[in-house]
Amino acid sequence: MDWRSANVHILTHALHYASSVFEGERAYNGQIFLSRKHSERLHYSAGQLDFEIPYSVDEIEAAKAAVLEANGFTDAYVRAVAWRGAGPDMGVASQRNPVRLAIAAWEWGSYYGDAKMKGAKLDIAKWKRPSPETAPSHAKAAGLYMICTMAKHAAEAKGCGDALMFDYRGYVAEATGANIFFVKDGEVHTPKPDCFLNGLTRQTVVGMLEERQVKVHERHIMPEELEGFEQCWLTGTAAEVTPVGQIGDYNFEVGALTREIAEGYETLVRR
Repeated sequence: MDWRSANVHILTHALHYASSVFEGERAYNGQIFLSRKHSERLHYSAGQLDFEIPYSVDEIEAAKAAVLEANGFTDAYVRAVAWRGAGPDMGVASQRNPVRLAIAAWEWGSYYGDAKMKGAKLDIAKWKRPSPETAPSHAKAAGLYMICTMAKHAAEAKGCGDALMFDYRGYVAEATGANIFFVKDGEVHTPKPDCFLNGLTRQTVVGMLEERQVKVHERHIMPEELEGFEQCWLTGTAAEVTPVGQIGDYNFEVGALTREIAEGYETLVRR
């Protein structure tokens, strides 16, 4: 479908009530990294929002390949989104409304600009990641990003590229669209993903560290611990592996391990 013809009705349920889930994926040399895992997670996220996608994982995989081919893309960002559309129900409930699915793709460079060289600068957000009792925090659901948008706007107003978010208990959680890692004394510490998305890039990087026999601590991290960490980086499909140079008043070096993991990830996704 032509880009300008890809429209939805103004009464689309997702627009009014955030009943939408999505995936962000990157294609390298014509292949989407962890493509099938993304399609499987899209189905999982829909289930967490109490709807079922009327297309199988195999059909979603074929659609993504078709979109890349139609656009002539080999290196691109791919966005799969599924949502409750317009239908008989226009209140909070929407059992009778159809579920729609779309795949879009575009060429997108570095998410944080030149931060891959000098390190991103992060603000500390006033908004907190919600309790799993408050929202389906393990789904990649559009509604969960509302506070991320506001946090990132506030960060950009201060000259920062992103914001670090704490969780509802006050622990370090993640950035607005990326997971976070810290280095201290040659070991890596990363927040336990018990109330936010355990990203596929995060899981990949944990595996890379373990292969290199680097000790990884997945645990609750207190804000005051930021002062003692030496290095820091972000992970995400859009962010890939991006070094962090500053969070609030805390500074970090773009050290050897950070660069090794960033370069190793670049190699891995282009195999």
